[in-house]
Amino acid sequence: MQDLNLKQLALGIKQIADEKNLPEETVHDIIEQAIAAAFRRDFGDREQEVRAELNPKTGEATVYTTKEVVEAVGDEFVEISLEDAKKIDPNAEIEGTVEVVSHPTTFGRVAAQTAKQVILQKLREAEREVVMEEYEDKIGTVIVGTVQRVEPRVVRVELGKAVGIIPQSEQIPGEYYNIGSRVKVFLKDVERGNRGPQLILSRSNEAFVEYLFRQEVPEMENGAVEIKAIAREAGKRTKIAVSSTVPGVDPVGTFVGGHGTRVQAVMNEIGDQEKIDIVTFSEDPVDFITNALSPAEVSKIDINEADKRARVDVAEDQLSIAIGRGGQNVRLASRLTGYELDIEAGKGGSSAAPAASQRPKKNVEDSLLNAIEETQDKE
Repeated sequence: MQDLNLKQLALGIKQIADEKNLPEETVHDIIEQAIAAAFRRDFGDREQEVRAELNPKTGEATVYTTKEVVEAVGDEFVEISLEDAKKIDPNAEIEGTVEVVSHPTTFGRVAAQTAKQVILQKLREAEREVVMEEYEDKIGTVIVGTVQRVEPRVVRVELGKAVGIIPQSEQIPGEYYNIGSRVKVFLKDVERGNRGPQLILSRSNEAFVEYLFRQEVPEMENGAVEIKAIAREAGKRTKIAVSSTVPGVDPVGTFVGGHGTRVQAVMNEIGDQEKIDIVTFSEDPVDFITNALSPAEVSKIDINEADKRARVDVAEDQLSIAIGRGGQNVRLASRLTGYELDIEAGKGGSSAAPAASQRPKKNVEDSLLNAIEETQDKE
């Protein structure tokens, strides 16, 4: 590219716009910015305020250089004398500005190279912006991508037209990503920063699990069942509170699926190491907290509605189950219900146990047996 052929550029606007899937006005603006950059390189200074206009029919360029009107010119690239300024604008005054008009027809090799770089860079930015606008409509959905690169703090995923990143905070702990492998990702956000727009992907947030269940549980689409709340510690455990709007429909059984097929399909996607507890939602906070602390059996709950706290009494042998490994069970139950939960062993030891034994047992085995019986009944 020895010279910058303005006529050729003007004639090529439509072709470039079609190839890059960009509006012609955008390409036209980019070329005008490139002409301004080339002019600064050949005839001016880097600090100059320059704008260019290109006639798309004739290929003629008009360049406007803004200069400050001063008494004594120190820098001819950015300053102009009052005498010269009045030749351009009779009303020009000291400390005002005027635009000096030029009609460049050719540029040197270096300026042409500068223009080419500006055009390529700006076209890439414009293309990326168009792609990002497309993806903004997909925020909150799951997309299938291909792992492109694995870095220490981010995983780059190719999504077709664009590349998104899974930051470390949005990855499932302990999950490995193989380059070239297909992966489902939740499009969390489109962030706009100094380096341009960036697609933020997630596999660790609650919405990802909810979306996966939506694919497996068709009853969610017609509103027969719904997810009321989710609390998740990715890679370890997730608690989901579900409810039904149709009398006689078991919400937990609907989400678990026949022989556990539905919940297993979700676990296959997020990893078998992450356990999923599905519990029944209740408007009654005592019932809801009782369900949320499953598989622990609860003796008594005292609610402090003002502070959104609850004291939960359990039998001695249920204490470790209620709290969970590293406090995980009570922590997730607290987030699920919205109450700060204080777990205490039943006073006196013996009184707590009968209270628990008088309640119908709600352990895992009974839940599974019920699910199997319901499946057999349906069959």
